[in-house]
Amino acid sequence: QVQLAESGGGSVQSGGSLRLACTASTFTYRTYCMGWFRQAPGKGREGVAAIASDGVTTYADSVRNRFTISQDNSKNTVYLQMNGLKPEDTAMYYCAAVPWWPQYNFRLRDYAYKYWGQGTQVTVSS
Repeated sequence: QVQLAESGGGSVQSGGSLRLACTASTFTYRTYCMGWFRQAPGKGREGVAAIASDGVTTYADSVRNRFTISQDNSKNTVYLQMNGLKPEDTAMYYCAAVPWWPQYNFRLRDYAYKYWGQGTQVTVSS
């Protein structure tokens, strides 16, 4: 059973930075896509960024040029570096994974993913 564990959430002031990490256990697929999603209270889940096993990345317009997704295959870990945080970035952030490559235009859609972590809270104060 694949397990995803997020870490790195916390509370920061507007303009601050955080780095989230998602470590996958027993996830040994050579072809995969991993994504970060977020859900604010009262809102739907939103795709933030995704990275495929070939290194191709995709970002939501709302975070492009502020957030960077990366991976360390030796650690089975995907990171989300978040800079220039804004109060509207406040949400529970979830990591997700799927053992194939969803069509590029669907990599920020939650239904494209099979495995999910429990989430880590990010709170940005003004």
